[in-house]
Amino acid sequence: MNPPSSPSPDAQPEETKLRSHVYDGIQEYDHRLPNWWLFTMYGAIVFAVVYWFAHQVARLAPSDGEQVDAAMAQIQSAKMASSIDVNNDPGFWQMSRNPVFIEAGRATFNSTCASCHTAALTGAIGPNLVDRLWIHGGTPKEIYKTVSDGVPAKGMPAWGPVLGAKKVAETVAYILSYHKESEPIEVQVSWAPPGPAAK
Repeated sequence: MNPPSSPSPDAQPEETKLRSHVYDGIQEYDHRLPNWWLFTMYGAIVFAVVYWFAHQVARLAPSDGEQVDAAMAQIQSAKMASSIDVNNDPGFWQMSRNPVFIEAGRATFNSTCASCHTAALTGAIGPNLVDRLWIHGGTPKEIYKTVSDGVPAKGMPAWGPVLGAKKVAETVAYILSYHKESEPIEVQVSWAPPGPAAK
């Protein structure tokens, strides 16, 4: 069997095809694009369609704007947490509108307060926290004082030494998230746990 013959030195290369149009003295080759380039382009198209569907139609992932808002809320919450002023009512109202503070406060409330006030804050052993009636004061600094110092005479422990100022502030922010800054505060003399539900 003879080895394959090598092209003769006289063989002419395949003629280069050029497109007929010329722009600014430049003429294009009339060649098929390479496969790697085509695969890259088609892959980018598929990725764009999947990305658009996931973000804009199915909402499987947060949008860019939502991600920016979440990052800004995280930064704002870190700033507020570094300078908690228990006498600054406007500061507590700002915390109560920050989703990071609210989520942290919800977790603390559910683990320490829900057993007496219920997870819905509607009251059981302890009073209702979503109405406008307050026994120990309904301003943010008064709520903070109640949570931090407790009400030993009524069986509510002082959570300040246990949780620390930041977690108490987060809990207060969570409670305030159920209220509006301008709503009236009404005095409630005492709280009686609701009786058993009627069957």
